[in-house]
Amino acid sequence: MITCAPEQVQHFPLPPPALPRTASTRRRVLAIGVIGPGRVGSALLEQLRTAQARLARDSGLELKLCGVVASKRMWLDCDDAELNARHDGAQVWRPNDLNAFAEHVRGNDGRHALLIDCSANDEVAAHYPRWLAAGLHVVTPNKLAGSGPLPRWQAIRAACAGGARFRYEATVCAGLPVVQTLRDLLDTGDELLAVDGMFSGTLAWLCNRHDGRQPFSALVREAHALGYTEPDPRDDLSGLDVARKLVILAREAGWPLSLEDVDLQGLVPPALAALPRDDFMQRLDELDAPMAAKLAEAHAEGGVLRHVARLDQRGRASVRLQVLPASHAFAHTRLTDNIVQFTTRRYCDNPLSVQGPGAGPEVTAAGVFTDLLRIAESLEARA
Repeated sequence: MITCAPEQVQHFPLPPPALPRTASTRRRVLAIGVIGPGRVGSALLEQLRTAQARLARDSGLELKLCGVVASKRMWLDCDDAELNARHDGAQVWRPNDLNAFAEHVRGNDGRHALLIDCSANDEVAAHYPRWLAAGLHVVTPNKLAGSGPLPRWQAIRAACAGGARFRYEATVCAGLPVVQTLRDLLDTGDELLAVDGMFSGTLAWLCNRHDGRQPFSALVREAHALGYTEPDPRDDLSGLDVARKLVILAREAGWPLSLEDVDLQGLVPPALAALPRDDFMQRLDELDAPMAAKLAEAHAEGGVLRHVARLDQRGRASVRLQVLPASHAFAHTRLTDNIVQFTTRRYCDNPLSVQGPGAGPEVTAAGVFTDLLRIAESLEARA
């Protein structure tokens, strides 16, 4: 019989606890201005406020809220010294002036400064090239810059040559790391062959719930009541928002795609597209027959209905309702999940997937906050 001696256990002393980081350890100050304190902007302001003390203590990063701009008013910290602590209760305001606001945030002391645009306003997006050229970093969930006129997009990218950073992760699937994943693939020498995705949480929910037991119009009304849709559900049903996200990813890959290049097949017939919103809502039942026919087609083929966006290697882009086999990855998403698949030279047999909640103010604000922190990581400490 062979017996083994008990294993001798070695004891290693635990390292001493880390000393708290002091303010002198690479202290960085980032001046911030927030444009658009709506649902996403308000969630972001709360996240910033909650994280300020922790980031200053653990990372030596001081986030200084210098101002907030709404549609007609703006609040500046020079008018209200407590703005950082109670941005939602500030009493002193001035008329909205984006140029003056940007100048205030940038200051004249050479500090790092960043503007966050949560407005979904095209007029605000038109200022990006000027702000970036002036050295202001810009972060946004606003899709109008990345999917708008190609010359403006090119001007934005050119304005970054001076060192200012422009980040827009939350324009595609809210807080999911979709843009960064694509950027990492390309930066490490991979080649993009195709993008396939379900980019709309609203349309994903509708497709998941549309099983024939309720009319499609009833599901749209339910989604509207739950706040899943835009105030006008046609903004979701048209597929335009999905097309914008596809254009943003195409441009990130270096393909000069525009919205006009996307083969967009929406769910709203022309007869309903131009109606006032209330009239459209009263005639929602007119969507039932065509959607029931599409569902019957899917059942006949043993598949499922899904709203899918696709971009291929030749730059061909489409957004439409499709019948997919029941074995497809998109057939097994949960309710409002977004999912994006990247087919690349490395990931050609089994695409790289990013999946998760792709909507909601909290996760969208977190995506914006992540962009802010990525920029902050690159900042030099300044006295």
